[in-house]
Amino acid sequence: MTPRSPQGRDGEPPVTAPLVLIVDDSEQNRKLARDVLRGAGLRTLEAGRGDEAIILATENRPDVVLLDLRLPDMNGTEVATQLRHEPVTGRIPVVALSASAYAWSTDRLLAAGFDGYLQKPIDVRAFPDQVRGFCKRRG
Repeated sequence: MTPRSPQGRDGEPPVTAPLVLIVDDSEQNRKLARDVLRGAGLRTLEAGRGDEAIILATENRPDVVLLDLRLPDMNGTEVATQLRHEPVTGRIPVVALSASAYAWSTDRLLAAGFDGYLQKPIDVRAFPDQVRGFCKRRG
């Protein structure tokens, strides 16, 4: 079981908790990831499109971006590439979070600008610690 961080006001994770940007066009997938991460004491932001993700990452500088490979406006590799090329977001770890990564080798994901890969459906017990591990990279 993942230890919970102390809660901030109104039961929200404290502002010192890692901030995770969840990017997925499925509201159900975003909700599951959000609920699991918040339950483990992490803060979250959400986007359903690549363009929204880029704006949120630029404005909020999350500790990690969890990025689906298939989005309605662009694919995840395009989003990762854009994030990598911007000074403000270039050092933020970007993790592919997808059920469709079987078509991608780890080398291809890394070459496309990803720092790692997490398989959907997520393992709700392991997920928070996996995400925390990526928050400690790049810095």
